[in-house]
Amino acid sequence: MPHVPELRAGALRCLLETDPLIKTREVAALAQAFAAGAIALDSGTALQADGAIPGRPARPELVSPRLVGRRSMTSVEGRAMLAHALAHIEFNAVNLALDALWRFPGMPDAYYADWLQVSKEEAYHFTLLSDHLKTLGYAYGDFPGHDSLWEMVDKTKGDVLARMALVPRTLEARGLDAIPPLRAKLAQAGDMAAARILDIILRDEVGHVEIGNRWYGFLCAARGLPLRATYDDLVVRYKAPVLKGPFNLEARRRAGFTEEELARFA
Repeated sequence: MPHVPELRAGALRCLLETDPLIKTREVAALAQAFAAGAIALDSGTALQADGAIPGRPARPELVSPRLVGRRSMTSVEGRAMLAHALAHIEFNAVNLALDALWRFPGMPDAYYADWLQVSKEEAYHFTLLSDHLKTLGYAYGDFPGHDSLWEMVDKTKGDVLARMALVPRTLEARGLDAIPPLRAKLAQAGDMAAARILDIILRDEVGHVEIGNRWYGFLCAARGLPLRATYDDLVVRYKAPVLKGPFNLEARRRAGFTEEELARFA
């Protein structure tokens, strides 16, 4: 009987890939093969990584967030710096989705299908931003980036509940708040191509955060834990950043935040 590739092992291979172009192509191919039934899902197997996680290119240089630099919309370089920062976020988001997919065995099959979909869409976002950077005369890696998003991914690698609570529904959800004002600045500067890319990203990120919210709720129910008190405990235990407004309450509502949570944000 011929060997059938396994989804989570394939996700781990994509995660270990260091070349962004190859990584995004392999993610798209993995999603296509899984949709076609050419890849099996062994959700109960514990996997071991044979390489550095995540796979990254030599550039961009990773620095403290305060050293990334200011981004003025009045110059091409400033808009390129912003596009680069967004591309870096999306590249990290590809990796975090792949990590959520391969790392945690024993979840329902729908969990892995969800995170495969997220990884595919994040790879598409990265490609859009990387291609836009080229139209501005730059490439991914030309500016420094920071590693704040992945630091929380690494902190929560031992518990899928903490991962769902503190990465998609906390750090990624900040994108729901940040994208509209950034989109307005780019449009005002005349970069409508970048503005349209942000429209796509915001549309998809609502779904990604909803996936995190849904699986966080599933895990709390499975473990008999209260949603709000458990979340507050995880924020303290893992030293998650304190969220500050303004908040995009409409997008957060569509992403599955409860009215009680939205009242706290308000």
